[in-house]
Amino acid sequence: MNQIKLRQQLEQFFIEDIGDRDITTDSIFPKEKIGEIVFLSKANGIFCGADIIEQGFHILDHSIKVNIHVQDGQKLEAGETIATVSGNISNLLKGERVILNLIQRMSGIATITNKAVETLNSGYTKICDTRKTTPGLRMLEKYAVTVGGGFNHRFGLYDAVMIKDNHIAFAGSITEAVRIVKNSIGHMVKVEVETESVEQMIEALAAGADVIMFDNRKPKEIAEWITHVPETVTTEASGGITLDNLASYKNCGVDYISLGFLTHSAQALDISVKVKLD
Repeated sequence: MNQIKLRQQLEQFFIEDIGDRDITTDSIFPKEKIGEIVFLSKANGIFCGADIIEQGFHILDHSIKVNIHVQDGQKLEAGETIATVSGNISNLLKGERVILNLIQRMSGIATITNKAVETLNSGYTKICDTRKTTPGLRMLEKYAVTVGGGFNHRFGLYDAVMIKDNHIAFAGSITEAVRIVKNSIGHMVKVEVETESVEQMIEALAAGADVIMFDNRKPKEIAEWITHVPETVTTEASGGITLDNLASYKNCGVDYISLGFLTHSAQALDISVKVKLD
């Protein structure tokens, strides 16, 4: 992750939550009061968010001591201690909720991604994400996918061309859409075309697409169509693929399977923060 961007985001998240002050905490505890909290996993899963805990508390107070017991990508068991944090009680309490919300979300994404990778169980086809992320959290959510063993698709509209059905409809054809875009972009940018039929796939290949997406196609269809695709062209399956039918795509031959549910439907991993008492 970009640590500069992470710090800026965390600062904005704290500003949103704390506002001018934490009325409750500031009213109860003097500034010199010291304490300790622990982050505990209440469920099995994959942890993600060590940098969130460390950077988050240090933004609020450089003197806070953060001891991370579990690294990103490590499997968690219910009851396991993730981190121990000690310092000014006021600053501990100001930071715990924002930090907890983020690591629960990220760990949930890492966990479901890991489950998808294990379900597919392929030494060839890779699992990747989509742009179906939470606005403002894309960097964190896509990082969590990689922690879970997946790969990242494009990060946004700016880093790769992806010609979809609506682009094709407005342009008039796949051939025209690819021609126009290839005359507009640099040679370093790849062009992906979404296809729904053999005819569209052949047209996209003839137009010079770098990546072919098989949209909402069954594994048998993909296995038949992919024989027409040169090895130099990357292939991707997407649409209508769930954890329930993912394993059936294992031998269809695509390079990547992109799954929107990794980010848009991931359940937060159950993690809690408890005060550590002597």
